[in-house]
Amino acid sequence: ARKATASALNKTVAQAKTAMSREIRAEFNMTAAKVGAALKVTNARASGANFRLEAGLESPRQRGRSLNLANFAAKQTRQGVTFKIKRGGARKLIPGAFLINGGKTVMIRVPGTTMGSRSRYAGTKHAQQIRALQTIDVASMFNTKRVNAKVLAMIEAKFPELFANEAKFFTDRFNRTGKA
Repeated sequence: ARKATASALNKTVAQAKTAMSREIRAEFNMTAAKVGAALKVTNARASGANFRLEAGLESPRQRGRSLNLANFAAKQTRQGVTFKIKRGGARKLIPGAFLINGGKTVMIRVPGTTMGSRSRYAGTKHAQQIRALQTIDVASMFNTKRVNAKVLAMIEAKFPELFANEAKFFTDRFNRTGKA
């Protein structure tokens, strides 16, 4: 029973991860690879006397930061950088922004500031400071009510079916071999 429950929980959580990725990508303009990398699955175990019948799906905040705008189809234009966060939304422009690191980071100059000089140029003032433009992260997308509700409904519908299949599998195997 413990092995069947653990196996059913693990399969349900694996399917929930796929469903969560699909729902996030349906609403937000992100790639499957980036969403999948941000979702973490914790598997249940049932071996011998030690077992843990708890499985989990979460999106831990990576380095405590949100995502850079470059993750949302950012494109450099003459006026600045355009991006699109929502799948059905319009592209937005941030005037004066620019892409660096081969298009992996969107930055903007901070008006009214100057960068400190390197020791070699002591006492000189340089261009304006720049800062990265950040926005919503996968953990926040994960907790969106619309996305979360659909995945929870899928989990509630799938778990009984998967548990029945796993219970039958382990029962049949036990009847054939005498070992679970």
